[in-house]
Amino acid sequence: MKTKKLASSIIVISAIAVIQLLTFSSCKQCSDQKSSEADSLKGTISISGAFAMYPMVIKWAEEYKKLRPNVRIDISAGGAGKGIADALSKIVDIGMVSREISPEEIAKGAWFIALTKDAVLPTICSKNPFLSQLKAKGLSKQKFIDIFINNKYKTWGEVIDTKSKDKLTVYTRSDACGAAEMWAKFLDAKQENLKGVGVFGDPGIADALKKDKSGIGFNNVNYVFDCRTKNKYEGMEVIPVDLNDNKIIDPDENFYGNLDGMINAIRDGKYPSPPARDLYFVSAGKPQSKVVIDFITWILADGQKFVTESGYVQMPEEKIKISMQKLN
Repeated sequence: MKTKKLASSIIVISAIAVIQLLTFSSCKQCSDQKSSEADSLKGTISISGAFAMYPMVIKWAEEYKKLRPNVRIDISAGGAGKGIADALSKIVDIGMVSREISPEEIAKGAWFIALTKDAVLPTICSKNPFLSQLKAKGLSKQKFIDIFINNKYKTWGEVIDTKSKDKLTVYTRSDACGAAEMWAKFLDAKQENLKGVGVFGDPGIADALKKDKSGIGFNNVNYVFDCRTKNKYEGMEVIPVDLNDNKIIDPDENFYGNLDGMINAIRDGKYPSPPARDLYFVSAGKPQSKVVIDFITWILADGQKFVTESGYVQMPEEKIKISMQKLN
């Protein structure tokens, strides 16, 4: 009797072992197949456009290439205008665009997908002699309109209602870009209405402001805050927007101290939209390239975990689903 029970137990154990072995073999085969597919995926992806997206896309490309070593990704910044023009003319596979896609561009065949979010901030030099007052009281939307659109002020004294004769120098973008378009939209205008010294690119305005304590301009979040330290870059400061126009920055308006506070304010809608905005990939029609589709799919799924650490705002889950449906 004991012998029969022992034999029966051995049979059961053997059966379990066989099932485990088959399961392990199947999983390993599936894993090997996925790994093989990743290794075999080859091609080149060309991307150009918005300075706002450039640091994020660089990070995504670095992480993606760890999984797809045979895929080459060429990325260049030059402004959202260049990105969408290059994409629609098929000079590149993907254009980086940091503003809304216009009906005219859609009519020309622009296919677009939202991947992350950031904002444009009014910026000055950290050595501005009126920094303390500006951080405490901020400037109203109307003040920014009078500075950037109406060209009303020549001195900082006129801006902050003092007798100071310190010169005011206004900087704007010389390139067609999402930052200027969205900042102008916040001011109820268009990029061509912005007044000031034209400077090419986000890095250009940031460098100009660091050297000019009399200057005022606007920059994307990633050119104001260092995503490694979460603090502002040396020489850069933000003018808080007095959203309720009460001539003081209230506690719920005071989120400019570090990158985390800024990201939370954009995510939660405390910072106005515009100049907060979605950031897009654009192509001439829905992408057909296998590597382009794979890259965008990876960004919407695994790539989102790199967004916050890179100084951007992660897309809400419902928008991710919409983007996935649009891609598939």
